[in-house]
Amino acid sequence: MEVAIRKMGNSQGVLIPKPILAQLGLEGKADLRIRDGVIEIRPLRSDPRAGWADDARRLAADGHDALVWPEFANEGDEDLRW
Repeated sequence: MEVAIRKMGNSQGVLIPKPILAQLGLEGKADLRIRDGVIEIRPLRSDPRAGWADDARRLAADGHDALVWPEFANEGDEDLRW
């Protein structure tokens, strides 16, 4: 698809048709990189662990941070020296 490069303020840009953005799942913000002379625009990868620390604090405050499985030992553990 041929697109025009347009002046946008002090910069230049390319308008990306809405169906293409929707097909790629791009909305709001994107990751923009140059690799081997090619401009790449990709959806932002969210951190899969984002919010874990806050959730752990909330669980602890609510008293829901106890062990699910009881502690158990293996045969011979008492002979081990750390």
